[in-house]
Amino acid sequence: MVFFDFLMAFIIGGIICAIGQLIMDVGKLTPGHTLSILVVAGAVLDGLGLYEPLIDWAGAGATIPITSFGNSLTHGALAEAEKHGWVGVLTGMFEVTSSGISAAIVFGFIAAFIFKPKGKAD
Repeated sequence: MVFFDFLMAFIIGGIICAIGQLIMDVGKLTPGHTLSILVVAGAVLDGLGLYEPLIDWAGAGATIPITSFGNSLTHGALAEAEKHGWVGVLTGMFEVTSSGISAAIVFGFIAAFIFKPKGKAD
């Protein structure tokens, strides 16, 4: 049922985002620290084999938040490690996530030209 898929994506994605917000508010951590914690959490969950079942169950609710980046890093590293050993650990991480990282760099560069950054007055 499509409605159930949308509902689960909304709920699970919302829970992941709420956890991130709680980390910042209750833990008094910076957004950078929170980002790192969520990426590492996604990586650990994938290493334990728990993130793929979450993706199967929650769909976009588990693939859109930043925890999915940690999942992708670990998933790629483990897959390539099986094929190429220790060298595959490094190459696998970048092979799987290179398009997302490249897009972030390109769009950040474009946004820097379009929008005037806030800073000290000229």
